[in-house]
Amino acid sequence: MKLLFPLILALLGTGIGAGAGLFLAPEKVVEDCKDDGCQKADKKSEDGKASDEKEEELEYLRLQNQFVIPVVRDELVRSLVVMSLSLETVPEAVDTIYAREPKLRDAFLRVLFDHAYMGGFDGAFTESGRLSLLRVALLEAAQATLGKDVSDILITDIVRQEM
Repeated sequence: MKLLFPLILALLGTGIGAGAGLFLAPEKVVEDCKDDGCQKADKKSEDGKASDEKEEELEYLRLQNQFVIPVVRDELVRSLVVMSLSLETVPEAVDTIYAREPKLRDAFLRVLFDHAYMGGFDGAFTESGRLSLLRVALLEAAQATLGKDVSDILITDIVRQEM
């Protein structure tokens, strides 16, 4: 009897999930051309193909060293935040990014120190809202240093060590 109720819930949940997947699946519209014998898919699938092709053209570049950010309160270092970052960029810009990495790291450190000073690494520092603000600021710094070749910043590792 104890196993019957979870089994019923699992089957019910699976059935509802499958039904929702079928109900919410994107529709494909196909028009038959009687004269040409051609078929035309809707714009949703064309946009999906275009975004897949665009995504294939991007490269992810992991910065060599981690960033270490001290969190200072009352003139004492209370904790250290260690982060690893990656950049989403076009393949042609990889050599430029490696050549300008010292300047890029300096710009990132300025943003990270400001974020720490404003309390961004206090409390629930991994909250999505806080990290989104940090990503936007890092992206602006990267684009100011490297131009529009950088399209996104990925925070691949983050840890806070209390002192």
